[in-house]
Amino acid sequence: MYVVETKEGAIACMVLSLFCLGTFPALLTLLERRGRLPQHTFLDYTITNFLAAVIFALTLGQFGKSSPDRPNFIQQLSQDNWPSVLFAMAGGVALSIGNLSSQYAWAFVGLSVAEVIICSIIVILGSTVNYFLDGKINRAEILFPGVACFLIAVCLGSAVHSSNTADNKAKLERLSANLKKESKEIDASTISSRVESKDLENADCSSRNAKAGTADFLVQLENRRSIKVSGKSTLIGLCITFFAGVCLSLFSPAFNLATNDQWHTLKEGVPRLTVYTAFFYFGTSFFVIAVVLNVVFLYRPILNLPKTSFKAYLNDWNGRGWAFLAGFLCGFGNGLEFMGGQAAGYAAADSVEAFPLVSTFWGIVLFGEYRRSSRKTYVLLGGMLFMFAAAVVVLMASSGHRHERGVGKSLGKSCESTNLCAN
Repeated sequence: MYVVETKEGAIACMVLSLFCLGTFPALLTLLERRGRLPQHTFLDYTITNFLAAVIFALTLGQFGKSSPDRPNFIQQLSQDNWPSVLFAMAGGVALSIGNLSSQYAWAFVGLSVAEVIICSIIVILGSTVNYFLDGKINRAEILFPGVACFLIAVCLGSAVHSSNTADNKAKLERLSANLKKESKEIDASTISSRVESKDLENADCSSRNAKAGTADFLVQLENRRSIKVSGKSTLIGLCITFFAGVCLSLFSPAFNLATNDQWHTLKEGVPRLTVYTAFFYFGTSFFVIAVVLNVVFLYRPILNLPKTSFKAYLNDWNGRGWAFLAGFLCGFGNGLEFMGGQAAGYAAADSVEAFPLVSTFWGIVLFGEYRRSSRKTYVLLGGMLFMFAAAVVVLMASSGHRHERGVGKSLGKSCESTNLCAN
């Protein structure tokens, strides 16, 4: 079994995780904007996400030497470690519900802002809990200023969304006024005739000069996408976003409890779950919950999506490869985050929540987000990203080393210095 032993190795895992976790939301958004139903996309994504956990378990978790306190994956499957297994599975349930909610939040709020708000909530709640669970191995004087930066980023993210929504509304009002002057009827069919169907995700796409950021582009996007958001309350999008953030803030602490048994739920002499075994159970529960919810949504869709069927899903190959790739990226990103967190502390590993920096890049380059917006929107966006980047740097600087403080060395005394452990 491969184990990350050094802080440098942990940071390398976090950087790779950052790229993976920042790219998969862009792929899911790409498919939604092309009109693919989110139920179909998420079912495909769920399959490869689970396969990533299986690959981690059967390779890094199985190869190499094992010991009584560090058994390999196959050996742990037969051990009496169900309390830790349940913590891992609870984390998978939280991630599944949070990711499913995020997919709808991206449509309402936009990829860039939604990811910043969600990930800031994850860091504010998750890092605080993980700090105490890990026996305070991360430097508090560095960690919590980083958490404060994320809190500021949340406020700026909400302001960016509000400002950008106002910009888009003004663009559409100007379009309506121009059409009235030309005595043209403004309806979906009229506007659709003005723009041909092309990839909306290409920021350079145009049909009769329908450039990214223009009113024509916004109408074209609304006509093409699968989740219709025009005319719906901004509050709906923000509520979904904050709900997703709360759900996602729980999966890392649950995984931490599964691998380090801070609450002493395992019987004496039973080794704690390795990262790879815990990730397998984590991925299994994620898979089961995601499949059940999305099969229900096929026949009972939400947000006025069209009803579909399992047969229609099986026959829908439009964009399936991108959905599969998104699942692999998310799965590998989570696995690398857990490997880094086990070595350097899960509070520091939450620095991978910097992936909105990557998502924002994709949002601007692929989707034309914030094109032709107001100066106020650009100033707020710049401030949000600056605070976000500062928070990530500070969180990584707070990285500790689990073995330096004795956390995780013994099977029965893994959290003597934490206030969250059972007495």
